Amino acid sequence: MSSLPSLTVRAQPWRDRAGRLSWLKAVTFACLFLPGLLIALSWGAGWLGPKPVTDAIHSTGEWAVRFLIFSLAVTPLRRIGQWNRLILIRRMLGLAVLAYLLIHFTLYVIDLHFDLVHVASEIALRIYLTIGFVALVGFCVLGSTSTDAMIRRIGPQRWNQLHRIVYVLAILGLLHFFMQAKLDVTQPTLMAGIFILLMGQRLLARWKMGDQWGALIGLALASGLLTALLEAGWYKVASGVPPERVLEADLDFSGMLRPAWWVLAVGLGLVVLRLARRLWSAPPRTSVRPPGSRRVPV
Repeated sequence: MSSLPSLTVRAQPWRDRAGRLSWLKAVTFACLFLPGLLIALSWGAGWLGPKPVTDAIHSTGEWAVRFLIFSLAVTPLRRIGQWNRLILIRRMLGLAVLAYLLIHFTLYVIDLHFDLVHVASEIALRIYLTIGFVALVGFCVLGSTSTDAMIRRIGPQRWNQLHRIVYVLAILGLLHFFMQAKLDVTQPTLMAGIFILLMGQRLLARWKMGDQWGALIGLALASGLLTALLEAGWYKVASGVPPERVLEADLDFSGMLRPAWWVLAVGLGLVVLRLARRLWSAPPRTSVRPPGSRRVPV
């Protein structure tokens, strides 16, 4: 009977391990439901257009990628902002990725009228669906091993090694996102650019440069440039658009900012976070006078 309280605590995702209410977890938990509720509300109100199932498929897939990026951002934000409590929401974000992916796939099955033979043939014959399905299976494996009991059974070291495949799965998910977007790859490019930024920050941390000003500024600039080159290269390969036209569009500020500039802004935001944390944690200056000295009046 002594285990019942601990089981109750685990069933309440808004509480920490000690059973206390965590506002960080509670707010995050509520926010994870909002996109799904908005999609359902839009569907019910007829706001999704003439093909609501298709629009819902795309929307759930996009949110799965966004939550994946949010989950990958937890570690860099913890390191730079020195806010260790962010670790409390990483598992929650990861499970949200899996949940939205499963809804994404279920809606696809619904769109094909539950014809599982047709679903299987489409996955086998369409490469972007094959890539997406492999990513889904990988996230199912990660989700099934995300419990404390599985961590103890596998062992922390092997568990960490297994969960490093999330980086490969993220690349597969982004590739699937690019391939299904077809003409407009603004959102996939933005997500890919932020992924590049987050992976670069992990490399800097491994090289003991994760909180150095010059390294963070250089990472922001390099990530923005790589994002621009990625977008230009994708349009060249996918639709034959000359890369210089895409790069020229990146320098045109008359319309919406292109993904490269948003990635640069996020990278510089990490620099600002590092500065803010340093100012916040800096000890107050105190004046120390030698013994026997007198204050000289001005």
